[in-house]
Amino acid sequence: MRPLTTLSFAALIAFGTTLAGTGAIKTYAETATDGALKTVADFETIPDKAARSKAIFEEASRVMTHPRCINCHPATRSPTQGEDMHPHVPLMIAAKTSHGPAGLACATCHGAENRPIVGSKLKSIPGNAHWQLAPASMAWQGLTVGQICEQVKDTSRNGNRSHADLIRHMGEDHLVGWAWHPGDGRTAPPGSQEAFAALIAAWVDTGAECPS
Repeated sequence: MRPLTTLSFAALIAFGTTLAGTGAIKTYAETATDGALKTVADFETIPDKAARSKAIFEEASRVMTHPRCINCHPATRSPTQGEDMHPHVPLMIAAKTSHGPAGLACATCHGAENRPIVGSKLKSIPGNAHWQLAPASMAWQGLTVGQICEQVKDTSRNGNRSHADLIRHMGEDHLVGWAWHPGDGRTAPPGSQEAFAALIAAWVDTGAECPS
């Protein structure tokens, strides 16, 4: 991978800092701590099926509310970035698409893979071939875990995905998988994409119940 050394990126950083400000956008959902995800077997001691389903989603939400995921599921059509989820620099507005406005699309800086940066406090620019903002109907910032759960399984908001589609999306989508390979300077959510998908599958199998 080639380091990014052009002045154009530095100019974009300066421009975005002026527009975006320094305030961080917070989430009310629990943010993940370091460590592995619990396995499906860890919930077998919960005898009530509905309670087990809710507990499993709570564990899966440690991934979904991690900054790597929630930065691209913002409360507005502007993504956030960093561990503190501050406004994206430069300021980005998704407009009518999930790929950024004309003239400054996400792909302007985000390529098909992570790219290291030389001479910057940032260590890398994240990248993935599917890089884009989540649709407005899937905004997670500011929601409780229970509200995220209801949203995820609502076909009118989740892209008309069935439960089986959700399992495939969580377990096979390249952009979801990027979260565990975010490039230098970023933390990854707990566990792995496979462990996360296993929890989603177990949540579905136990009735896809949502925490209150």
